[in-house]
Amino acid sequence: MSAVDRGDAASRWLAFTHPGFTRYWVALLCANFSVQIQTVAVGWQVYDITRDPLDLGLVGLSQFLPSLALVLVTGAVADRFPRKVIITLCIMVEALCAAGLLALTLAGSTDVRLVFAILVLFGTARAFFNPARQSIVSNLVPAAHLPNAITQATTAFHVSTIAGPMLGGLLYGVTPELAYGVSLLLLGTAIGFALSIPRPVQAPSQQSRTWASLVAGFSYIWRAKVLLGAISLDLFAVLLGGAVALLPVYARDILDVGPFGLGMLRAAPGIGALIVGFYLMSNPIRDNAGRTMLVAVALFGVFTAVFAVSELVWLSVLSLFLIGGCDMVSVFVRNTLVQLWTPDALRGRVNAVNQVFVGASNELGAFRAGGTAALLGAVPAVLAGGIGCLAVAALWARAFPALRRIRQLDAPG
Repeated sequence: MSAVDRGDAASRWLAFTHPGFTRYWVALLCANFSVQIQTVAVGWQVYDITRDPLDLGLVGLSQFLPSLALVLVTGAVADRFPRKVIITLCIMVEALCAAGLLALTLAGSTDVRLVFAILVLFGTARAFFNPARQSIVSNLVPAAHLPNAITQATTAFHVSTIAGPMLGGLLYGVTPELAYGVSLLLLGTAIGFALSIPRPVQAPSQQSRTWASLVAGFSYIWRAKVLLGAISLDLFAVLLGGAVALLPVYARDILDVGPFGLGMLRAAPGIGALIVGFYLMSNPIRDNAGRTMLVAVALFGVFTAVFAVSELVWLSVLSLFLIGGCDMVSVFVRNTLVQLWTPDALRGRVNAVNQVFVGASNELGAFRAGGTAALLGAVPAVLAGGIGCLAVAALWARAFPALRRIRQLDAPG
Protein backbone atom coordinates (compact mmCIF):
# COMPACT_ATOMS: atom_id res chain seq x y z
CA MET A 1 0.00 0.00 0.00
CA SER A 2 1.34 3.40 -0.99
CA ALA A 3 1.69 6.33 1.40
CA VAL A 4 -1.19 8.03 -0.36
CA ASP A 5 -3.37 4.99 0.09
CA ARG A 6 -2.42 4.78 3.76
CA GLY A 7 -3.33 8.44 4.16
CA ASP A 8 -6.70 7.91 2.48
CA ALA A 9 -7.42 4.94 4.74
CA ALA A 10 -6.49 6.92 7.86
CA SER A 11 -8.61 9.87 6.75
CA ARG A 12 -11.73 7.72 6.99
CA TRP A 13 -11.38 7.58 10.78
CA LEU A 14 -10.24 11.12 11.60
CA ALA A 15 -13.28 11.83 13.79
CA PHE A 16 -12.46 8.86 16.05
CA THR A 17 -9.16 10.41 17.07
CA HIS A 18 -11.29 12.56 19.39
CA PRO A 19 -12.46 10.50 22.44
CA GLY A 20 -15.54 12.64 23.00
CA PHE A 21 -16.79 11.94 19.50
CA THR A 22 -16.12 8.20 19.86
CA ARG A 23 -18.27 8.00 23.01
CA TYR A 24 -20.95 10.12 21.36
CA TRP A 25 -20.90 7.80 18.32
CA VAL A 26 -21.40 4.68 20.44
CA ALA A 27 -24.26 6.34 22.36
CA LEU A 28 -25.86 7.40 19.08
CA LEU A 29 -25.46 3.91 17.61
CA CYS A 30 -27.08 2.21 20.61
CA ALA A 31 -29.92 4.74 20.81
CA ASN A 32 -30.72 4.47 17.11
CA PHE A 33 -30.43 0.69 17.25
CA SER A 34 -33.07 0.73 19.96
CA VAL A 35 -35.31 3.07 17.98
CA GLN A 36 -35.17 0.81 14.90
CA ILE A 37 -36.06 -2.31 16.90
CA GLN A 38 -38.89 -0.45 18.59
CA THR A 39 -40.18 0.97 15.29
CA VAL A 40 -40.49 -2.48 13.72
CA ALA A 41 -42.15 -3.87 16.84
CA VAL A 42 -44.65 -1.01 17.17
CA GLY A 43 -45.54 -0.98 13.47
CA TRP A 44 -46.13 -4.71 13.32
CA GLN A 45 -47.99 -4.80 16.64
CA VAL A 46 -50.33 -1.92 15.76
CA TYR A 47 -51.09 -3.29 12.30
CA ASP A 48 -51.59 -6.76 13.77
CA ILE A 49 -54.20 -5.34 16.17
CA THR A 50 -56.12 -3.04 13.82
CA ARG A 51 -55.24 -4.12 10.24
CA ASP A 52 -55.75 -0.46 9.27
CA PRO A 53 -52.93 1.20 7.25
CA LEU A 54 -54.11 4.60 8.53
CA ASP A 55 -52.91 3.59 11.99
CA LEU A 56 -49.40 3.12 10.55
CA GLY A 57 -49.62 6.75 9.47
CA LEU A 58 -50.76 7.76 12.94
CA VAL A 59 -47.70 6.03 14.41
CA GLY A 60 -45.55 8.48 12.46
CA LEU A 61 -47.79 11.49 13.07
CA SER A 62 -47.81 11.00 16.84
CA GLN A 63 -43.99 11.20 16.84
CA PHE A 64 -43.80 14.20 14.48
CA LEU A 65 -46.30 16.57 16.09
CA PRO A 66 -44.15 17.27 19.20
CA SER A 67 -41.24 18.37 16.97
CA LEU A 68 -43.52 20.73 15.10
CA ALA A 69 -45.20 22.12 18.21
CA LEU A 70 -41.92 22.66 20.09
CA VAL A 71 -39.65 23.79 17.24
CA LEU A 72 -39.16 27.29 18.69
CA VAL A 73 -38.24 25.83 22.07
CA THR A 74 -36.06 22.82 21.26
CA GLY A 75 -33.53 24.72 19.17
CA ALA A 76 -33.24 27.53 21.70
CA VAL A 77 -32.66 24.97 24.45
CA ALA A 78 -29.87 23.31 22.42
CA ASP A 79 -28.18 26.71 21.95
CA ARG A 80 -28.55 27.89 25.55
CA PHE A 81 -27.94 24.76 27.65
CA PRO A 82 -25.24 22.04 27.61
CA ARG A 83 -25.99 19.72 24.68
CA LYS A 84 -24.49 16.69 26.43
CA VAL A 85 -26.99 17.08 29.29
CA ILE A 86 -29.90 17.43 26.88
CA ILE A 87 -28.87 14.30 24.98
CA THR A 88 -28.55 12.25 28.17
CA LEU A 89 -31.90 13.34 29.61
CA CYS A 90 -33.69 12.66 26.33
CA ILE A 91 -32.30 9.12 26.09
CA MET A 92 -33.52 8.54 29.64
CA VAL A 93 -37.05 9.56 28.62
CA GLU A 94 -36.82 7.29 25.57
CA ALA A 95 -35.89 4.43 27.91
CA LEU A 96 -38.97 5.24 30.00
CA CYS A 97 -41.10 4.98 26.84
CA ALA A 98 -39.56 1.64 25.90
CA ALA A 99 -40.36 0.39 29.40
CA GLY A 100 -43.95 1.58 28.96
CA LEU A 101 -44.35 -0.31 25.68
CA LEU A 102 -42.88 -3.41 27.32
CA ALA A 103 -45.31 -3.08 30.22
CA LEU A 104 -48.32 -2.77 27.88
CA THR A 105 -47.22 -5.83 25.94
CA LEU A 106 -46.69 -7.88 29.10
CA ALA A 107 -50.18 -6.86 30.25
CA GLY A 108 -51.67 -8.01 26.92
CA SER A 109 -53.18 -4.59 26.17
CA THR A 110 -54.80 -4.11 22.73
CA ASP A 111 -55.67 -0.43 23.26
CA VAL A 112 -53.59 1.32 20.59
CA ARG A 113 -54.46 4.69 22.11
CA LEU A 114 -52.06 3.93 24.94
CA VAL A 115 -49.36 3.10 22.39
CA PHE A 116 -49.95 6.43 20.64
CA ALA A 117 -49.76 8.28 23.98
CA ILE A 118 -46.36 6.73 24.70
CA LEU A 119 -45.21 7.59 21.18
CA VAL A 120 -46.16 11.24 21.74
CA LEU A 121 -43.90 11.30 24.81
CA PHE A 122 -41.22 9.53 22.82
CA GLY A 123 -41.60 12.09 20.04
CA THR A 124 -41.23 14.90 22.56
CA ALA A 125 -37.94 13.46 23.79
CA ARG A 126 -36.73 13.09 20.19
CA ALA A 127 -37.76 16.70 19.50
CA PHE A 128 -35.23 17.90 22.09
CA PHE A 129 -32.70 15.14 21.33
CA ASN A 130 -32.21 15.72 17.61
CA PRO A 131 -31.16 19.40 17.56
CA ALA A 132 -28.76 18.75 20.43
CA ARG A 133 -27.21 15.59 18.96
CA GLN A 134 -26.78 17.23 15.55
CA SER A 135 -25.31 20.44 16.97
CA ILE A 136 -22.90 18.79 19.42
CA VAL A 137 -20.84 17.18 16.64
CA SER A 138 -19.21 20.53 15.81
CA ASN A 139 -18.25 20.86 19.50
CA LEU A 140 -16.52 17.47 19.60
CA VAL A 141 -14.22 17.76 16.57
CA PRO A 142 -12.35 20.64 14.87
CA ALA A 143 -13.90 22.18 11.76
CA ALA A 144 -11.43 20.38 9.46
CA HIS A 145 -12.71 17.01 10.70
CA LEU A 146 -16.40 17.95 10.68
CA PRO A 147 -17.34 16.47 7.27
CA ASN A 148 -15.81 13.15 8.32
CA ALA A 149 -17.61 13.32 11.68
CA ILE A 150 -20.93 14.01 9.94
CA THR A 151 -20.38 11.01 7.66
CA GLN A 152 -19.46 8.81 10.63
CA ALA A 153 -22.52 9.92 12.61
CA THR A 154 -24.78 9.34 9.61
CA THR A 155 -23.16 5.94 9.07
CA ALA A 156 -23.89 5.02 12.70
CA PHE A 157 -27.52 5.80 12.00
CA HIS A 158 -27.53 3.59 8.92
CA VAL A 159 -25.67 0.74 10.63
CA SER A 160 -28.53 0.65 13.13
CA THR A 161 -31.01 1.01 10.26
CA ILE A 162 -29.57 -2.15 8.70
CA ALA A 163 -29.23 -4.45 11.66
CA GLY A 164 -31.91 -2.93 13.91
CA PRO A 165 -34.97 -3.78 11.77
CA MET A 166 -33.70 -7.27 10.99
CA LEU A 167 -33.04 -7.93 14.66
CA GLY A 168 -36.34 -6.28 15.59
CA GLY A 169 -38.26 -8.52 13.20
CA LEU A 170 -36.44 -11.61 14.48
CA LEU A 171 -36.98 -10.68 18.14
CA TYR A 172 -40.63 -9.81 17.55
CA GLY A 173 -41.07 -13.15 15.78
CA VAL A 174 -39.88 -14.85 18.97
CA THR A 175 -41.93 -12.64 21.29
CA PRO A 176 -42.83 -8.91 21.30
CA GLU A 177 -41.63 -8.66 24.89
CA LEU A 178 -38.13 -9.66 23.83
CA ALA A 179 -38.01 -6.91 21.19
CA TYR A 180 -38.99 -4.21 23.68
CA GLY A 181 -36.65 -5.63 26.33
CA VAL A 182 -33.61 -5.49 24.04
CA SER A 183 -34.61 -1.97 23.01
CA LEU A 184 -34.62 -0.94 26.67
CA LEU A 185 -31.23 -2.56 27.29
CA LEU A 186 -29.66 -0.67 24.37
CA LEU A 187 -31.01 2.63 25.65
CA GLY A 188 -29.46 1.90 29.04
CA THR A 189 -26.10 1.38 27.31
CA ALA A 190 -26.56 4.63 25.39
CA ILE A 191 -27.16 6.50 28.64
CA GLY A 192 -23.87 5.21 30.05
CA PHE A 193 -21.84 6.36 27.04
CA ALA A 194 -23.62 9.71 26.87
CA LEU A 195 -22.72 10.37 30.50
CA SER A 196 -19.06 9.59 29.75
CA ILE A 197 -18.72 12.23 27.00
CA PRO A 198 -16.29 14.93 28.20
CA ARG A 199 -18.03 18.26 28.55
CA PRO A 200 -17.60 19.87 25.11
CA VAL A 201 -16.73 23.49 24.48
CA GLN A 202 -19.90 25.20 23.34
CA ALA A 203 -20.52 28.78 22.26
CA PRO A 204 -23.80 29.56 24.03
CA SER A 205 -26.26 31.97 22.49
CA GLN A 206 -25.84 35.51 23.80
CA GLN A 207 -29.17 36.72 22.44
CA SER A 208 -31.89 37.77 24.86
CA ARG A 209 -35.03 35.67 25.02
CA THR A 210 -37.01 37.64 22.48
CA TRP A 211 -39.27 36.56 19.66
CA ALA A 212 -36.50 37.43 17.21
CA SER A 213 -34.09 35.06 18.98
CA LEU A 214 -36.66 32.25 19.01
CA VAL A 215 -37.27 32.48 15.27
CA ALA A 216 -33.60 33.11 14.44
CA GLY A 217 -33.26 29.61 12.98
CA PHE A 218 -36.10 30.21 10.53
CA SER A 219 -34.74 33.65 9.66
CA TYR A 220 -31.24 32.36 8.99
CA ILE A 221 -32.46 29.52 6.75
CA TRP A 222 -34.76 31.90 4.86
CA ARG A 223 -31.84 34.23 4.12
CA ALA A 224 -29.50 31.38 3.16
CA LYS A 225 -31.23 30.19 0.01
CA VAL A 226 -28.83 27.30 -0.42
CA LEU A 227 -29.84 25.90 2.97
CA LEU A 228 -33.51 26.60 2.30
CA GLY A 229 -33.33 24.75 -1.00
CA ALA A 230 -31.44 21.76 0.41
CA ILE A 231 -33.67 21.34 3.47
CA SER A 232 -36.97 21.85 1.65
CA LEU A 233 -35.89 19.51 -1.17
CA ASP A 234 -35.44 16.70 1.33
CA LEU A 235 -38.75 17.60 3.00
CA PHE A 236 -40.93 17.33 -0.08
CA ALA A 237 -39.03 14.47 -1.70
CA VAL A 238 -39.33 12.11 1.26
CA LEU A 239 -42.77 13.45 2.21
CA LEU A 240 -44.01 12.28 -1.18
CA GLY A 241 -41.64 9.42 -1.92
CA GLY A 242 -41.27 7.64 1.42
CA ALA A 243 -42.53 4.06 1.34
CA VAL A 244 -41.14 2.84 4.67
CA ALA A 245 -44.36 3.43 6.63
CA LEU A 246 -46.23 0.96 4.42
CA LEU A 247 -43.65 -1.82 4.62
CA PRO A 248 -45.80 -3.82 7.08
CA VAL A 249 -48.55 -3.84 4.41
CA TYR A 250 -46.09 -4.99 1.73
CA ALA A 251 -44.56 -7.61 4.05
CA ARG A 252 -47.91 -9.10 5.07
CA ASP A 253 -50.28 -8.57 2.16
CA ILE A 254 -48.19 -8.15 -1.03
CA LEU A 255 -44.88 -9.99 -0.63
CA ASP A 256 -46.02 -12.35 2.18
CA VAL A 257 -42.64 -12.47 3.96
CA GLY A 258 -43.64 -12.24 7.65
CA PRO A 259 -42.00 -10.30 10.52
CA PHE A 260 -38.43 -11.29 9.64
CA GLY A 261 -39.07 -10.36 6.03
CA LEU A 262 -40.31 -6.98 7.25
CA GLY A 263 -37.00 -6.55 9.04
CA MET A 264 -35.18 -7.45 5.83
CA LEU A 265 -37.19 -4.88 3.86
CA ARG A 266 -36.53 -2.18 6.46
CA ALA A 267 -32.83 -3.06 6.49
CA ALA A 268 -32.37 -2.81 2.72
CA PRO A 269 -32.32 1.03 2.53
CA GLY A 270 -29.83 1.10 5.37
CA ILE A 271 -27.50 -1.34 3.60
CA GLY A 272 -27.51 0.86 0.52
CA ALA A 273 -26.91 3.95 2.62
CA LEU A 274 -24.12 2.28 4.56
CA ILE A 275 -22.21 1.26 1.43
CA VAL A 276 -22.51 4.77 0.01
CA GLY A 277 -21.54 6.19 3.42
CA PHE A 278 -18.33 4.14 3.52
CA TYR A 279 -17.52 5.34 0.03
CA LEU A 280 -18.08 8.98 1.02
CA MET A 281 -15.74 8.62 4.01
CA SER A 282 -12.70 8.45 1.72
CA ASN A 283 -14.28 9.95 -1.41
CA PRO A 284 -16.32 12.95 -0.26
CA ILE A 285 -18.21 15.01 -2.81
CA ARG A 286 -15.67 17.60 -3.97
CA ASP A 287 -17.46 19.13 -6.97
CA ASN A 288 -20.98 19.69 -8.32
CA ALA A 289 -22.48 18.95 -4.90
CA GLY A 290 -25.78 20.67 -5.67
CA ARG A 291 -26.38 18.84 -8.93
CA THR A 292 -25.36 15.56 -7.32
CA MET A 293 -27.98 16.08 -4.62
CA LEU A 294 -30.70 16.86 -7.18
CA VAL A 295 -29.86 13.78 -9.27
CA ALA A 296 -29.85 11.59 -6.14
CA VAL A 297 -33.33 12.84 -5.19
CA ALA A 298 -34.62 12.19 -8.71
CA LEU A 299 -33.29 8.62 -8.61
CA PHE A 300 -34.85 8.23 -5.15
CA GLY A 301 -38.21 8.84 -6.82
CA VAL A 302 -37.51 6.45 -9.69
CA PHE A 303 -36.57 3.55 -7.42
CA THR A 304 -39.57 4.29 -5.15
CA ALA A 305 -41.86 3.87 -8.17
CA VAL A 306 -40.16 0.57 -9.04
CA PHE A 307 -40.66 -0.68 -5.49
CA ALA A 308 -44.31 0.34 -5.57
CA VAL A 309 -45.23 -1.98 -8.46
CA SER A 310 -42.86 -4.85 -7.64
CA GLU A 311 -44.31 -8.17 -6.53
CA LEU A 312 -40.91 -9.90 -6.50
CA VAL A 313 -39.07 -9.98 -3.18
CA TRP A 314 -35.60 -9.62 -4.75
CA LEU A 315 -36.66 -6.62 -6.87
CA SER A 316 -38.34 -4.97 -3.88
CA VAL A 317 -35.23 -5.42 -1.75
CA LEU A 318 -32.98 -4.13 -4.55
CA SER A 319 -35.19 -1.07 -5.05
CA LEU A 320 -35.08 -0.27 -1.34
CA PHE A 321 -31.31 -0.77 -1.37
CA LEU A 322 -30.94 1.81 -4.15
CA ILE A 323 -33.38 4.16 -2.41
CA GLY A 324 -31.13 4.09 0.66
CA GLY A 325 -27.99 4.81 -1.37
CA CYS A 326 -29.59 7.83 -3.05
CA ASP A 327 -30.91 9.08 0.27
CA MET A 328 -27.42 8.89 1.81
CA VAL A 329 -26.04 11.22 -0.86
CA SER A 330 -28.82 13.73 -0.19
CA VAL A 331 -28.39 13.48 3.59
CA PHE A 332 -24.62 13.95 3.34
CA VAL A 333 -24.92 17.12 1.26
CA ARG A 334 -27.72 18.58 3.38
CA ASN A 335 -26.15 17.86 6.76
CA THR A 336 -22.73 19.14 5.70
CA LEU A 337 -24.26 22.37 4.42
CA VAL A 338 -26.28 22.88 7.60
CA GLN A 339 -23.33 22.29 9.94
CA LEU A 340 -20.66 24.20 8.00
CA TRP A 341 -22.81 27.14 6.92
CA THR A 342 -24.30 27.85 10.37
CA PRO A 343 -22.61 29.73 13.27
CA ASP A 344 -22.29 27.59 16.42
CA ALA A 345 -24.47 29.94 18.49
CA LEU A 346 -27.31 29.35 15.99
CA ARG A 347 -26.78 25.65 15.29
CA GLY A 348 -29.37 24.43 17.79
CA ARG A 349 -32.14 26.58 16.35
CA VAL A 350 -31.19 25.89 12.75
CA ASN A 351 -30.97 22.15 13.47
CA ALA A 352 -34.35 22.28 15.21
CA VAL A 353 -35.88 23.71 12.03
CA ASN A 354 -33.98 21.16 9.98
CA GLN A 355 -35.29 18.40 12.21
CA VAL A 356 -38.88 19.58 11.75
CA PHE A 357 -38.32 19.34 8.01
CA VAL A 358 -36.78 15.87 8.42
CA GLY A 359 -39.57 14.83 10.78
CA ALA A 360 -42.19 16.15 8.38
CA SER A 361 -40.61 14.17 5.57
CA ASN A 362 -40.48 10.97 7.63
CA GLU A 363 -43.29 10.96 10.22
CA LEU A 364 -45.70 13.26 8.37
CA GLY A 365 -44.77 11.42 5.19
CA ALA A 366 -45.76 8.21 6.96
CA PHE A 367 -49.14 9.74 7.75
CA ARG A 368 -49.49 10.85 4.10
CA ALA A 369 -48.66 7.35 2.91
CA GLY A 370 -51.00 5.69 5.40
CA GLY A 371 -53.89 8.03 4.63
CA THR A 372 -53.45 7.66 0.86
CA ALA A 373 -53.17 3.89 1.18
CA ALA A 374 -56.40 3.78 3.19
CA LEU A 375 -58.17 5.59 0.33
CA LEU A 376 -56.45 4.19 -2.77
CA GLY A 377 -54.45 1.16 -1.65
CA ALA A 378 -50.77 0.72 -0.82
CA VAL A 379 -49.44 0.35 -4.37
CA PRO A 380 -51.06 3.53 -5.82
CA ALA A 381 -50.00 5.48 -2.72
CA VAL A 382 -46.32 4.55 -3.07
CA LEU A 383 -46.33 4.88 -6.87
CA ALA A 384 -47.82 8.38 -6.74
CA GLY A 385 -45.23 9.33 -4.14
CA GLY A 386 -42.34 8.19 -6.32
CA ILE A 387 -43.63 10.17 -9.30
CA GLY A 388 -44.15 13.21 -7.06
CA CYS A 389 -40.58 12.94 -5.78
CA LEU A 390 -39.26 12.99 -9.33
CA ALA A 391 -41.32 16.11 -10.05
CA VAL A 392 -39.99 17.81 -6.90
CA ALA A 393 -36.38 17.29 -8.01
CA ALA A 394 -37.14 18.93 -11.36
CA LEU A 395 -38.99 21.87 -9.77
CA TRP A 396 -36.28 22.53 -7.16
CA ALA A 397 -33.58 22.54 -9.84
CA ARG A 398 -35.36 25.54 -11.38
CA ALA A 399 -36.58 27.23 -8.19
CA PHE A 400 -33.20 27.17 -6.37
CA PRO A 401 -30.47 27.92 -8.92
CA ALA A 402 -28.04 28.73 -6.07
CA LEU A 403 -28.36 25.16 -4.81
CA ARG A 404 -27.96 23.75 -8.32
CA ARG A 405 -24.75 25.76 -8.80
CA ILE A 406 -23.13 24.75 -5.49
CA ARG A 407 -19.87 22.98 -6.26
CA GLN A 408 -17.88 22.56 -3.02
CA LEU A 409 -19.42 22.07 0.43
CA ASP A 410 -17.07 24.45 2.25
CA ALA A 411 -18.54 27.15 4.45
CA PRO A 412 -19.23 30.40 2.56
CA GLY A 413 -16.66 33.14 2.89
